[in-house]
Amino acid sequence: MNGPIEFSVTAVEGGARSGRIVTPHGAIETPAFMPVGTRAAVKAMAPDELWSMGYRMVLANAYHLAIRPGAELIHEMGGVARFMGFPGAVLTDSGGFQAMSLAKINSINEAGIRFRSHLDGAPLMLTPESAIDIQQQLGADIMMALDECTPFPAEHSRALKSLEMTARWAERSLAARKSTTQALFGIIQGSIFEDLRKISAAQITSIAFDGYAAGGLSVGEPKAAMLEMAALSASMMPSDKPRYLMGVGTPSDLLAAIAMGFDMFDCVLPTRNARNGMAFTSTGPVTIKQAAHARDSTPLDSACECRPCRTHSRAYLRHLYLSGEILAARALTEHNLHFFARLMRESRDAIASGNFKAYAMVTAAAWREAEPAVSGDL
Repeated sequence: MNGPIEFSVTAVEGGARSGRIVTPHGAIETPAFMPVGTRAAVKAMAPDELWSMGYRMVLANAYHLAIRPGAELIHEMGGVARFMGFPGAVLTDSGGFQAMSLAKINSINEAGIRFRSHLDGAPLMLTPESAIDIQQQLGADIMMALDECTPFPAEHSRALKSLEMTARWAERSLAARKSTTQALFGIIQGSIFEDLRKISAAQITSIAFDGYAAGGLSVGEPKAAMLEMAALSASMMPSDKPRYLMGVGTPSDLLAAIAMGFDMFDCVLPTRNARNGMAFTSTGPVTIKQAAHARDSTPLDSACECRPCRTHSRAYLRHLYLSGEILAARALTEHNLHFFARLMRESRDAIASGNFKAYAMVTAAAWREAEPAVSGDL
């Protein structure tokens, strides 16, 4: 490889595109969804199970791993992928999201983000430089520049100040990188203000990152505003680099974002909602605790070939969930992640065959009503 990663586009249909990202830990076919393994573990799933579903890259969080067990320990253990026993690639978030999600225990200034550990109150200063150092020690295939994830709602002046600091931090993040084998992505901010998104996109894409991300979305803003700002961000990202939409989302959001030209996604929805008894299916969401499933001998999704759908009835899954059995979280999480993996695989196939627009229209139809909201990072 000429750089830390290689990216190629293999097919295009309208704005949608399929491609390939080659990393030191293998190749990822795009569009790709990354399961969230905040603390180097995707909740309720073993790494080999993720691999067997087709996942080739997972996400971990630099802030949480720096707090426990510590970046130095993970470095000693051979890096985060080896530490968790995952044979594929890992992308690490810088900790910028925690500037918003853990706002009560941090303060932000030009130097960086000063945290009090959510575990024991111990101080942690996360700067653009230290965030890169931590991620280099973690051995991530793709690192993220430290940014300030602008909260919603934010006044125009506040969002402008935030994105300008994010741009300065981006320059410092790139200057701090020493590794030649780890990619680094920059993050576009700007809240839901069109002019600010354009300013931030121009600033971040002028910096020679290996890929670019749209951040600060799906943080409480109206759905229409999220989609509008995502599309604007995508339109201003280089076509020869991976485009990453952070923290999104529902099946219809993902399909809409693929149509915009995004390549990479992550979200806690499939795992968190599973633990709360909600399953993603080809006919829409299923809330397993509902009494309607008490004597239902059918699988969660008759169109699904995952292990829970082959072996468990809705009645049994409802029983497990209401009984507080760990198997309920395991089975629903496995099903949901299988659903998201299939959504990406079918999207790639549809783009390659020139049928993505039709595929997305049919697939999203079941998800136009009552889509579940998501927030947070665990």
